[in-house]
Amino acid sequence: GAGKPALREVSLTIEKGETIAIVGPNGSGKTTLAGMIPRFFDPQGGEVLVDGIDVRRAALKSLRGQVSWVSQEAVIFAGTPLANITYGDAYPDRDRAIDAAKRAYADEFIRGIPGGFDAILGERGTTLSGGQRQRLAIARAIYRDAPILIFDEATSQVDSESEQKIQAAIRDFAVGRTTIVIAHRLSTIQHAARIVVMDEGRVLDMGTHGELFKRCP
Repeated sequence: GAGKPALREVSLTIEKGETIAIVGPNGSGKTTLAGMIPRFFDPQGGEVLVDGIDVRRAALKSLRGQVSWVSQEAVIFAGTPLANITYGDAYPDRDRAIDAAKRAYADEFIRGIPGGFDAILGERGTTLSGGQRQRLAIARAIYRDAPILIFDEATSQVDSESEQKIQAAIRDFAVGRTTIVIAHRLSTIQHAARIVVMDEGRVLDMGTHGELFKRCP
């Protein structure tokens, strides 16, 4: 029912293995743009290509198998940390899950819970802090090992210590993967190869932090 489209005249190419950040005010189209990659939305005009293939021609399961998405509100299921990290895997690998937790800086708090990786977490992770839930969600993304990573405001609701650990986990895991980081905090986006600035559904500018600091109001 909106009076204008969420995205307008957007043209953007992201290279394989590149880390880009998308910034802009609330409602500028950042999440909508990223959500078109796994087909949460389809374009009413133009096309979205992954490896040169229009995503509307790809099998949805195959397409979404290429993407790991960590959102602002980490989804944690009632069950064990191990089950949360390996969610969707019919044959979960415990050693791989523990390694993913270490890389996400999650194993330090998991081992502090009575029962550790086999402890029962409350529904929606109510027994965990916001930073702990996000690190568990990142461990899940690392376990999935998808070539495309999307982090949508993944550090917006966490304390500074958790933010630093989450940023370190993102930087390490992003190496060699195509990574899109949607964020407001400058500390989260400075390591990106390019920053894309959006407003009112349009891409206003793109470049490094230094370039944009000089020329983009």
